[in-house]
Amino acid sequence: MTIQELTIKAIGLLKNLIETPFSFSSEEDLTAQLLENWFQEYNIPYTRTQNNVWSVNKHFDTNKPTLLLNSHHDTVKPNNGYTKDPFKAIVEDGKLYGLGSNDAGGCLVSLLATYTHFYQKENLTYNLVFAGTAEEESSGPNGLNGLLKTLPKIDVAIVGEPTLMNLAIAEKGLVVFDAEVKGTPSHAAHPNHDNAIYNAIEVLQWFKDVEFEKTSKTLGDVKLTVTQINAGKQHNAVPSEVKLVIDVRVNDQYTNQEISDILQEHAPCNIQPRSLNLNSSSIPKEHPLVQAGIALGRKTYGSPTLSDQAVLSCPSLKLGPGDSTRSHTADEFIYLQEIEEGIELYIKLLNKVVRCEY
Repeated sequence: MTIQELTIKAIGLLKNLIETPFSFSSEEDLTAQLLENWFQEYNIPYTRTQNNVWSVNKHFDTNKPTLLLNSHHDTVKPNNGYTKDPFKAIVEDGKLYGLGSNDAGGCLVSLLATYTHFYQKENLTYNLVFAGTAEEESSGPNGLNGLLKTLPKIDVAIVGEPTLMNLAIAEKGLVVFDAEVKGTPSHAAHPNHDNAIYNAIEVLQWFKDVEFEKTSKTLGDVKLTVTQINAGKQHNAVPSEVKLVIDVRVNDQYTNQEISDILQEHAPCNIQPRSLNLNSSSIPKEHPLVQAGIALGRKTYGSPTLSDQAVLSCPSLKLGPGDSTRSHTADEFIYLQEIEEGIELYIKLLNKVVRCEY
């Protein structure tokens, strides 16, 4: 098929994905089936592992390095701000509206079209693996994280997330902490100089003011944000504790363990990490993938948002059509032209790298 024909088919697949309501993390059975249908239509062998659908190129050679093309087909649940049906693919003024259109359906179908374009080509310098994966939005165990042990060894990866087709050469890691501020419970009518809610004021101020010494040229500073607070059960009872949730976006100058150690030593309250697995990720600017993208006029930057890059131990580049600022918003959309340009740029990029045209 021509690139134009593949693009038309990819947009059609994205419309079908949008109109499949069961796409939430851990509920992606039907969207996985749509990916299976694509491979069946093009007679490309594939494997489905839970709700992950993956394939290796026809002339896979274990003596060659392997490039993973990955994006996810799960979505978050639609918020209450939608004015359009989130499960209806609506095209208006060149925009395709619908849940998951931008995050990350446009990237997913663009990478799938790109993989299909290269599937049968011989004498590539890299093997290609495509993986349309589940549970990215929930960082679940049955997405790319669990699939990696099944896939061939991956040497480098392109992770499809909306970047306006610019090159995210680094991505912040994430640690979520649960913190607890203690106090003395009492009846609200009696004096209490150890009210946990009042004690939390000083603790919240500490979290607001805390700074981490090491900054990153690509990713900037570590970003700590208190995102949830919960205390009390009734109006006339002073609670014994205030519970906080803290979101920390970690740059490439710290490991998640180091951030955890710092907070546990210095925070003025009890604090525990939920997980230390989602570390920052990056790819050297000198890597052929990055240099090929720069040669095509794309800019490099560091991304503050998390993706499946966090579970990869190999160098990885985040790159895809769409705009990250539209992700998880009401009336989510992607421009059809962004998908067209995304497929074209993915193919040009791989031509420079896997076909020795750089």
